[in-house]
Amino acid sequence: MKEICIIGGGAAGLTAAITIARRGKKVTIIESMDKCGKKLSITGNGRCNYYNENQKIEKYHSNNPELIKKIITQENLEKVNVFFNSLGIIPTIKDGYYYPFSKNASTILNALIYEAKRLNVEIINNIKVEKIIKKDFYIINPDKEKIEAKKIIITTGSKAAPKTGSDGSGYDLAMNLGHKIIKPTPSLVSLKGNENYFKKWSGVRTEVILSFEKEGSIIKENGEIQLTDQGISGIVTFNMSNHVTKGDIIKINFLPFVKEDKKNWIKKLKKLNYPINETFERILNYKLVNVIIKKTKLQTNDFNKLTDKELNNLINNLFDFEFKVTELGSFDKAQVCKGGIPLTQININTFESQIVKNLYFAGEIIDINGDCGGYNLTFAWISGIKVGENI
Repeated sequence: MKEICIIGGGAAGLTAAITIARRGKKVTIIESMDKCGKKLSITGNGRCNYYNENQKIEKYHSNNPELIKKIITQENLEKVNVFFNSLGIIPTIKDGYYYPFSKNASTILNALIYEAKRLNVEIINNIKVEKIIKKDFYIINPDKEKIEAKKIIITTGSKAAPKTGSDGSGYDLAMNLGHKIIKPTPSLVSLKGNENYFKKWSGVRTEVILSFEKEGSIIKENGEIQLTDQGISGIVTFNMSNHVTKGDIIKINFLPFVKEDKKNWIKKLKKLNYPINETFERILNYKLVNVIIKKTKLQTNDFNKLTDKELNNLINNLFDFEFKVTELGSFDKAQVCKGGIPLTQININTFESQIVKNLYFAGEIIDINGDCGGYNLTFAWISGIKVGENI
């Protein structure tokens, strides 16, 4: 019988295994893929943004947000830094974003796997856990491999990026053991709309401010977006996808550098005596300018001949362009998911189930997700360390 079995050899699973093994305990990782950490190996476009200096609570999201601040604490964040120092990882830091100095995700993954093996962590690959039975102990895959364990940690990830082995199977395992699941939905995804002009602005990248009103508050994300033939994409779009659902309307400010009164600013442009399209093509990509002019339904290309209504519509489409979300990107395109095991069903100090004894969770299977910028991995490290310290 195994002492401790970890189901899933991703970021959280490897971190938990190392932390447990350093305490002198025997631990086994059961991984469905032929190698651990396949999702980690593609993180950050293969560069692995594994941490961020800016650890504001607002960077994390959950259906129980009041519990996040009890997890993302200074003490737990310091444990992450100590953990990576112990692995010999040297970071390079850009705008608060931490990458391995090699700028290669394999540096992080290989360090984790090497340390686990050095500590005699048993790693069993190519076994998909389809069933767990709870008695006085746990029986994994009773009809196949039949592995018995005293304690179980489920770190199978979410339904995002299923090609890396993260197929959401852990949700079924948890539900069969008595847990209820908050329905997973894709997050950190592109946003799709249903407008015929999307093909005309496809391929354009531009700096913007995205804004969205939610429950009386205005949520803003600023930075570069990519305009696609289906809608919008890019990091600021991904972060906004944490907040919106189908049918919501986002506003796009295509001129975020303008701080003065918008009409006065337009009046200054008029003094150039250029046609409207020529004026804005000095500032924005011509594809985007054509879309804005068409959406505004201008009857003239002369500033001096604009009606008050046309001028107001032009200003709205430059500074408050309305984008209706008809669909969010799919699971296979998502970086992470919203939903999963509710934080209220977990002891957030130990990450043990409050429903089933000797059952633990860590990582993305739990209902907490972060913005782009290393936040989801930060939670994976924290939860893996906390489980490893307390199991």
